Amino acid sequence: MENATAPVKVIAEIGCNHKGDLNTAKELIRVAANVCNADVAKFQKRHNRELLTGAEYDTPHPVPGNAYGDTYGAHREFLEFNTDQHKELIEECTTNGIEYSTSVWDLTSAKEMAALNPPLLKIPSATNQHYELQGYLCENYAGEIHVSTGMSTGSEIENLVAFYDERGRAQDLVVYSCTSGYPVAFEDICLFEIKKLMDKFGHKVKGIGFSGHHLGIAADIAALAVGRAMQADGKGEFTHIERHFTLDRTWKGTDHAASLEPDGMRRLCRDVKAADKALSFKSQDILPVEQVQRDKLKWVKEDHA
Repeated sequence: MENATAPVKVIAEIGCNHKGDLNTAKELIRVAANVCNADVAKFQKRHNRELLTGAEYDTPHPVPGNAYGDTYGAHREFLEFNTDQHKELIEECTTNGIEYSTSVWDLTSAKEMAALNPPLLKIPSATNQHYELQGYLCENYAGEIHVSTGMSTGSEIENLVAFYDERGRAQDLVVYSCTSGYPVAFEDICLFEIKKLMDKFGHKVKGIGFSGHHLGIAADIAALAVGRAMQADGKGEFTHIERHFTLDRTWKGTDHAASLEPDGMRRLCRDVKAADKALSFKSQDILPVEQVQRDKLKWVKEDHA
């Protein structure tokens, strides 16, 4: 293919890795932007009383060592930022030249975050069948809507894309290949799911992405190659790679072990940009860089007749 029309964007998924501390969240933004050169800093927004049943809210965290409260509900509330704090995060992103985004887990959170009008909002795999939430965004939010497809059946994904298509919003939709696990073993990443999504939906949606919860960065470069190869075949656009991001993988919390630390995220952003430049066809048989070597080294039959 010719050089890609737009670079693949890398999303640093900060999520709740800020440990409920706004200053830590802002530091994560600054490092993602200025050290790692990521394109997007993404958070999460939950209204826990709406999202959880009473029993779920009042039950202790299943892994006490990761808990920030006596119950799972208290743990989740400790990690939650309010709307004004998300406004501060948006300002911090703007100051540091990186896009802000957040996942929305419930209808109330979708309403609150859509009102802030960020460039993109994400639907996590857990709630990609919550159509009241997504219907609200289709009608009340003009930005891109990104949706992960972890722990979803083929028919659920088909219904999801059809839902946006019927509402005239498929061209604002980015669908992510994803395996829901923390961390995910290499044999469970299943990168050819990117090919399947692009084959089936690439012509309908704005883009296909990859959201990884694995270790290292090798699989992300392979994901880029799969996506760009499908793009070269006219199967849509491969647009985003998302990875969880933390300052310290040993911190308390569920997601840190499946996250990249600053140097890992820096290397990922560097390698994605470098590999993306390499994923192209030659613009001519002999490139200018080759012509110099051809003139010096190439054996040509007529010269040795």
